[in-house]
Amino acid sequence: MSYDVAFRHQQALDPSALSSVTTTLHAIGAAITDCRNAGKDAEIDPAVILLIRHLSQVCEARPPSTLLRRECLDAIAEIRRHPVLKTLAYRGVAYDEPAKRLFHSEGRIAMRRLAEALDLAEGSFDVRSNKGGVAVSGEITLHGEDIWVQLSLGLMGPDREILYRRVHGRKDHIGERNHYASIRDLMAPDRFARKICRDLNLAPATRSDGRLFA
Repeated sequence: MSYDVAFRHQQALDPSALSSVTTTLHAIGAAITDCRNAGKDAEIDPAVILLIRHLSQVCEARPPSTLLRRECLDAIAEIRRHPVLKTLAYRGVAYDEPAKRLFHSEGRIAMRRLAEALDLAEGSFDVRSNKGGVAVSGEITLHGEDIWVQLSLGLMGPDREILYRRVHGRKDHIGERNHYASIRDLMAPDRFARKICRDLNLAPATRSDGRLFA
């Protein structure tokens, strides 16, 4: 059974209590939820539209778009200088579910970048993520025909977050002798790929033009 409430309309007519971006966004979200519950179209609901227009008025007091764009670019540059994966490794992610989700998401991305640097063909490798229990970081694993690389925190100590070894096929989970590296190495995938090839006596990765990576 659908139902409607008057509250969002009252807020839209007198939004004076909504003086911040956070409170206004919360009111917009609640109004959209009311529309959905009442079977109304939020795209044309007058209360929703008025609340969104009020949000524009709230934002008018903020700095101009040119300055905000510059601050966004500066933030991106700062994040790239201090990769979140390295930060998470130093602070740890155990007992912190949001940080752990981010660690595994960024870890999978980093492993795929490493696979690209190793010139592994799509379909010739797997990237697996095992979150484990709340007290551990879990691990992210890159497993190819000749190589096995795993990222985890805490088990091997600082600067030994990466474990890699040569394997013989994708069913081989034991492989040969273990090697260790810092998570900092993973942040420079091309250089790390060359190190892996040297340590594991693998053919160096080549670029699309057939030249070896420098």
